[in-house]
Amino acid sequence: MSQVSIRHVAKSFGSTRVIHDASVEVDDGEFLILVGPSGCGKTTLLRMLAGLEDITAGEIAIDGHVVNTVPSKDRDIAMVFQNYALYPHMSVRSNMGFALDLRRTPKAEIDAQVNRAADILGLGALLHRKPRELSGGQRQRVAMGRAIVRNPKVFLFDEPLSNLDAKLRVSMRAEIKSLQQRLRTTTVYVTHDQVEAMTMADRIVVMRDGHIEQAGPPLALYDEPVNRFVAGFIGSPAMNFLEGRVEAGHFVAAGGVRWPVPQAEALGTRGHEATACGIRPEHLVIDDAQGTPGPVQVVEPTGSETTLMLRLGGCDVTCLVRDRVRIRPGDTVRVRPQPQRLHLFDAQGRRLQA
Repeated sequence: MSQVSIRHVAKSFGSTRVIHDASVEVDDGEFLILVGPSGCGKTTLLRMLAGLEDITAGEIAIDGHVVNTVPSKDRDIAMVFQNYALYPHMSVRSNMGFALDLRRTPKAEIDAQVNRAADILGLGALLHRKPRELSGGQRQRVAMGRAIVRNPKVFLFDEPLSNLDAKLRVSMRAEIKSLQQRLRTTTVYVTHDQVEAMTMADRIVVMRDGHIEQAGPPLALYDEPVNRFVAGFIGSPAMNFLEGRVEAGHFVAAGGVRWPVPQAEALGTRGHEATACGIRPEHLVIDDAQGTPGPVQVVEPTGSETTLMLRLGGCDVTCLVRDRVRIRPGDTVRVRPQPQRLHLFDAQGRRLQA
């Protein structure tokens, strides 16, 4: 196991700065996920860690040793790519053992390492096959096996599940997480899918436009986002936002929205800075007596829950209901928030905290 240190790292392509003063520490055996929208810089940061991109400023250290100028092949890392990067003319066994073969590792040791990885990943019966004879999930396991046999200090994953169908992504998420917990190898994983990040990571780093917006355990980011961007990015369905203001301990918005805000008193005069209120869909409650009315536009039943999309306070709002409800598009429902679950944001998008 090894610690990874990213200290004040920046990256420019010509005059365009794509990474701005990024710093993050990855503990021994930790599963850290870099997440953010396309173009936020997460893959560039991973490629700098892998040695596939030069570093413009700052430094990266693995196991206490600065690796800025160390070639990729000498960093003792293993990377799993989005497109698997398997050699089509080689068998699964040859693909998995190729890196060891290049090191002139004795054949008996290569076989032992490949067999061990195949046992871990359930590939024993597929070692004789070629990549074209495998499913997408099997190819991804082979790519993971090739990383495992190298016994690296750090695993790097670059959106490894994006080419798989939805059902297979769910099962592969569990496989990768289980594998990492078993091997306890320090892992840095890049994805644009915040559900992957929430379900797999020990800690998440949220990026936007080359900046690190927030880092922390998944539920900490979910419950206490530092700003509106993180609040809206983390969580599925996404957090609802209403534009308005705080008056006399209530958040007031268009359409008759007047919700009590318990934290307003603790915020003091800062409560007047609030220009938006956030509430997660599962924290909206149908309440015919005290709720604010809104017309339903879309109803999405999934069996275990129902998603309602309605118009409220001049905004489109999503409400997640765990019970079966007989509601149709065009109906009007009354909803209210769980007061302690409201989030207030100022004009710059910063979350106001007492």
